[in-house]
Amino acid sequence: MNTPTIDVETLRTWLEQRQPVTVLDVRAMQDRAEWSIPGSLHVDAYAALKANDPRALGNVKLPDHQPVVTVCGAGKVSITAAEQLRARGFQTFSLAGGMKAWSLAWNQALLALPGADVQIIQVRRTGKGCLSYLIGTKGAAAVIDAALAPAVYLQLAHAHGWTIRSVLDTHVHADHLSRARQLAEQSGATLYLPTQQRVTYPFTPIAEGDSITIGGVPLVALYTPGHTLESICYLLKDQVLFTGDTLFLAGVGRPDLDASPAAARQRAHLLYHSLQRLLMLPPQTLVLPGHTRAPVAFDGVAVTALLVAVREAVGLLGETEETFVESLLRRIPPTPPNHQRIVFLNETGAPFAEDPTELEAGANRCAVA
Repeated sequence: MNTPTIDVETLRTWLEQRQPVTVLDVRAMQDRAEWSIPGSLHVDAYAALKANDPRALGNVKLPDHQPVVTVCGAGKVSITAAEQLRARGFQTFSLAGGMKAWSLAWNQALLALPGADVQIIQVRRTGKGCLSYLIGTKGAAAVIDAALAPAVYLQLAHAHGWTIRSVLDTHVHADHLSRARQLAEQSGATLYLPTQQRVTYPFTPIAEGDSITIGGVPLVALYTPGHTLESICYLLKDQVLFTGDTLFLAGVGRPDLDASPAAARQRAHLLYHSLQRLLMLPPQTLVLPGHTRAPVAFDGVAVTALLVAVREAVGLLGETEETFVESLLRRIPPTPPNHQRIVFLNETGAPFAEDPTELEAGANRCAVA
């Protein structure tokens, strides 16, 4: 039987356009817990399907009269699932490449900055939870923490009548490949990276207090070491804070990636002081983080919160320095897969033969809650 497949872009478009579709995740529960497609249904049938058990999906109840897309880790076992459902009369497709391919799926949310002619598009890698930002006004735009193919940002900018003039990263990433260099090259924009000695390809350094303008609107760098030694947050028009991996809506950045235990402890102390500095900003400052742990729904609602709400939500922010450090180091999650290889590629800009979906597979693990 030749089971039809569907590619990630088609499924992404269906979800974005709210077309009726049932996404059925057939992976094991522990894999589902790591990351999933927003709104998908789940049945723990992976082992039975892999064993070609014809009863694996026999008790699954699905909506009638709409297509079903079956999903597994790499797009193989989901074919068996699709075949079983097609035998029951469902219009079924298997997601080509599975969740590994889905790691590049994205959606967007638009924010308008009150009192200013500035728009912010939050560009979300829905599976990995990577959040990047396109900021535009008066025909000019900047991109922060590009985590998708340059074409995504170029197309979004073109649709809004913007030209990308500046491309910035908040730090050297360890959980995903930065696309900042490629985006800067393809757009002709200036590439800004935090001042450091890690990255070996050309860039314009940006440090504490430096400011760039986007159509006349200032974007100011705040040095916030901790997650990495070079980490920077960006403050837009004294109203919006792009926190990278320093501060999340429900946690803080981990200090241990690519660091010895002693260095991780040192960075945890630095992170404490960086966070205390951010907490001195006005409580109505809008926080736009670099990641979220949950799959990002196709709802157009930005992942954001006011600083006062983040302070209340993240218990670590109210601790003393010593308690913060000890609690943070006790709660470190498992390291992201392939993080050393990803760091090497982000530092050197070296060409790579690997499939990026293989390198970046799995949920992000940059936060400590």
